[in-house]
Amino acid sequence: MSDGTETGADVGGTGTERAARRDEAVRAAVEQGLLGPGTPIVGLLDVAGIRESAAALRAAFDAVTAPGTPVLHAFAVKATPLVPVVRLLHEEGIGAEVASPGELALARAAGVPPERTVLDSPAKTPEELREALALGIAVNADNPQELARIDALVAGGTSRSPLGVRVNPQVGGGSIEALSTATATSKFGVALRDEGAREWVVRAYLDRPWLTRLHAHTGSQGIPLTLMAEGVAETYALAEEINERAGRRQVDTLDIGGGLPVNFASDETTPTYAEYARVLREAVPGLFDGRYGLVTEFGRSLLAKHGTVVARVEYAKNAGGRPVAVTHAGVQVATRTVYAPGAWPLRIAAYDAKGLPKAGPDVVQDVAGPACFAGDLLATGRALPLLEQGDYAAALDTGAYYFAHHYAYNSLARPGVYGFGADGSGGVAFATVREAQSVAEIVSEAGGAHRDALTSPPGS
Repeated sequence: MSDGTETGADVGGTGTERAARRDEAVRAAVEQGLLGPGTPIVGLLDVAGIRESAAALRAAFDAVTAPGTPVLHAFAVKATPLVPVVRLLHEEGIGAEVASPGELALARAAGVPPERTVLDSPAKTPEELREALALGIAVNADNPQELARIDALVAGGTSRSPLGVRVNPQVGGGSIEALSTATATSKFGVALRDEGAREWVVRAYLDRPWLTRLHAHTGSQGIPLTLMAEGVAETYALAEEINERAGRRQVDTLDIGGGLPVNFASDETTPTYAEYARVLREAVPGLFDGRYGLVTEFGRSLLAKHGTVVARVEYAKNAGGRPVAVTHAGVQVATRTVYAPGAWPLRIAAYDAKGLPKAGPDVVQDVAGPACFAGDLLATGRALPLLEQGDYAAALDTGAYYFAHHYAYNSLARPGVYGFGADGSGGVAFATVREAQSVAEIVSEAGGAHRDALTSPPGS
């Protein structure tokens, strides 16, 4: 499959280009039988768009860092934990940030080498730490107890792993509390403004010459760029203090996290990586002078704009005078949107039965999912061309997290995910990223092999 990558001054591609590729992919998915009555929901990933995002990220930081500065952009695997996606990003020069044994296994399966992998979980077990240090994976200790575990492992052998501590700069939260990780009471990292905490961190480094990294992450969706930059500035100032008191450049790398917000209101990419890099350069000029290596951990911003969940309208009905399109995409793929629609609204695009953008006047309507509770709604009171039975509703900007966090309500199956790109002759080609979950797999995951476990008393 050709990646269909386009060239031009607008690194990252324009929203218009992405929308055109998406429209072609939906039409092709229907024409090629990927989407239809027998497969009423699929996830689509724009391969060209993903490549463009990776290129835009690299270019943005290349433009502000001193020549020769080591920079690792590590993809937050939790955003789209699919091996082919991690592999594609690896080929585009992006490493992996992992937060569980499962995510580490995905990164390794994708071929990401240990030296381009970072482990950041807040609840690492001794075995996870032992494995990471044996492999040479970078580890950021979340708290004093975890650092004590690392002490024991370091004392018991040698490791190539770059090691650091995660701090919470406590600079405040954004508009989504659950995604704000630098609040006064955040569960992540060592809270720098708590009494005695800053001095503890400095002493921890002075007592351990092998601590060479410092990590912080302010949050993601809902965090303004200025607040993100403030968190980075606090971390940079701490690194400078540690190095001054150590009398040498002990901290040589700053892991500034990710968290660039995504615009879910239109096809345009705002803010951009270039804008964020410029804000950082203005707020923390010393960050880019070459004295510190850099690690970033972007996730949502690399993938969100390049994914679409497309679902068939199984029934079109009316209730209380309002049209309701009942589709196959709901809480199982858009859990955050269904339960917190104010924080996670999604744009919906209407396509006809042939997969073509639907024409006609906008009609205020609801777009519902298949789950058996009244709140399973992708959109409420949304103005769209009227969706009718056999049409398709597409949930846009769903390339991050919407493919990751399947919610098995009603034992609804995980949909298949397919990457798309130009086929070299003016058409669209698809590649399987993840096969749709079968009913047999649902039964297996639900303990099907242990049917009689509770009816036959243990030990009988």
